[in-house]
Amino acid sequence: MRAGFRRAYNGVQVDPQKFLQQFRRAHRLPIHTWSDMFNVDEKLVNHHAGRVVKSAMRAAAFEGAGLGLGGMLTILPDAGILSAITIRMLQKLSLIYGFEYKTEEEVTELWVAAASAAGLDLGREFLEKQAMEKIVPRIIDRIAVRVGAEVAEKWSGRLIPLLSSGIGGTLNYYFVRSWGRRAQKHFLARHREVRAHGLPASSILNLPPQARLRAAN
Repeated sequence: MRAGFRRAYNGVQVDPQKFLQQFRRAHRLPIHTWSDMFNVDEKLVNHHAGRVVKSAMRAAAFEGAGLGLGGMLTILPDAGILSAITIRMLQKLSLIYGFEYKTEEEVTELWVAAASAAGLDLGREFLEKQAMEKIVPRIIDRIAVRVGAEVAEKWSGRLIPLLSSGIGGTLNYYFVRSWGRRAQKHFLARHREVRAHGLPASSILNLPPQARLRAAN
């Protein structure tokens, strides 16, 4: 899982501008930048975020069912692809809720959201002690340990040859659903902070970590 997340961090990126054009055309929204999503009705924002989560769930299920045919032999490639699907889902959710990831701080916040989705509460002390260039790899390591323990137990069902395809698809489906719902909750909390305080989206990064991570509690 660590290798999968690190590859996703280094090479699997949603292009914000390209996705903006596709998103705007598909839904006919009057937005010119992702920060304009703060002017869109919250119910509509949540609706589109929910569709992203459902799409990722379907993709993960199909991928898990296909690679599940290989049983335990395909767990490593499955983990890598599942990591990529999950990270791309998080990136799209971040954008839909109005937060881009252009700067180091914004990229870090994206991985803080990933930690929240994994059920981790990093806390102020952890975030303040880490050097900026080291914080993302360390967050990834913590996520990998947490997620690795979870999936290792559940994926043991893939030892059963005839059932491994169905088990793989089902586990991936619920894994991404769980991540998606927690990430959506995290981004919605940040989205509401910006709306409530009338702050620029970037300034929300300066709020206390407890405020940004309260969705994980």
